[in-house]
Amino acid sequence: MKISEKLIGRQWPQASTSISENSELTIIPGIQADHCNRCGNIVQTKLPSGQRYCRTCIGLGRITEGEVLVRYDQNIEFPQVSDGGLTWHGELTPEQAKISNCLVKNYLTGIDSLVHAVTGAGKTEMLFPLLAQCLAQGKRACIATPRIDVVNELYPRLSEAFVKMTIGKYHGREYSDPGLEQLTICTTHQLLKFYHAFDLLVIDEVDSFPYVNDPQLHFGALNSVKVTGRKVFLTATPTADLLEQVKQNKLCKLTLKRRFHGGLLPVPEQKLFLKPFINQKGQLNQNLQKEIRKIIATGHPLLLFVPRISEIDTYVKEVKKLCSDNQTVAGVHATDKRRLDKVQNFREGKTKVLVTTTILERGVTFRHVWVIIIAADDPIYTTASLVQIAGRVGRDKNDRNGRVLYCYHRYTKQLKAAMKQIKEMNQ
Repeated sequence: MKISEKLIGRQWPQASTSISENSELTIIPGIQADHCNRCGNIVQTKLPSGQRYCRTCIGLGRITEGEVLVRYDQNIEFPQVSDGGLTWHGELTPEQAKISNCLVKNYLTGIDSLVHAVTGAGKTEMLFPLLAQCLAQGKRACIATPRIDVVNELYPRLSEAFVKMTIGKYHGREYSDPGLEQLTICTTHQLLKFYHAFDLLVIDEVDSFPYVNDPQLHFGALNSVKVTGRKVFLTATPTADLLEQVKQNKLCKLTLKRRFHGGLLPVPEQKLFLKPFINQKGQLNQNLQKEIRKIIATGHPLLLFVPRISEIDTYVKEVKKLCSDNQTVAGVHATDKRRLDKVQNFREGKTKVLVTTTILERGVTFRHVWVIIIAADDPIYTTASLVQIAGRVGRDKNDRNGRVLYCYHRYTKQLKAAMKQIKEMNQ
């Protein structure tokens, strides 16, 4: 059985009857001791035949009891490229350079890192020297992130920074044949397809849904790294488990409190609303109308966050009444088939107001954007998401300020904590 080199570092389910002897492959049961060997989930669901299968990772191909999981975990050394193929000629600030140098040092000395940096700090650029160091040694690196939108945002930036390298890009909305790329960017779900593949794994937005608190995705991420590999976690809002690892000296924490342009985080305005945001007739609250009109009048694009997908169409309809005929309003959510196009249209200025859910809370950059969060007291908004949404504003070096408005009916502990965290990072 001849296996393509493109599958080195990958794992996939297969019927045991179709596997022949191959010393390069490791073959294990797909389901063993009631657990899925790909995602670690406890397997209970049965087919009509009585065979169990794993529902948790079924989106990557079904693993059924009696099938095997094939792993091609042979070591491979890539050609050593001068400077790791880095063609980026930008310049890091002194604060960024300090973090970047520490990341390289930790990688070389075998230490995992946690980078706690404010939104807009330039985390991606700080990674370039680290990635170059790994690639220059003929090693394999991956940047993984929970959100498809972030993959699509980072891929062109990595492609420009590493022009000499072929970069793998994998997520569930865009099929790509497996490749043996030295540098990969993918969603954290895609890591379940890899096994002992990477010498360096960077997880961006590590506190973001769906990766955060998902044991299966954590299991897959751990398996995707070689035993000798190193991990780097990036976030503006570290989770309790990561901070606990810092206390136990399992992670080295690196902190950056300033954005790449040296500006502060925008401190959100807060506005109490006594009446519903949408009345029983489906009409927009008059005070909310005033706030939206103010932003539209400035010429700034507006991201309008709402708690639920079911509310998007209503807000789109109402906001359109506040805009002129040449100002486009659109709505987007996670299952929207035109999601990528709508986000790109907003980025290019073709859309004036984009009504969205928390799918755009992080990892995306829009020039000059201002933000309103509707029902910021809704349980859907955690402290981290409130901070991240505020961080969409003021990211341009020529437009460091901007407006963030939290609209609420009651003042929650999440709102209080978000305000506290933003002000502390600005000190």
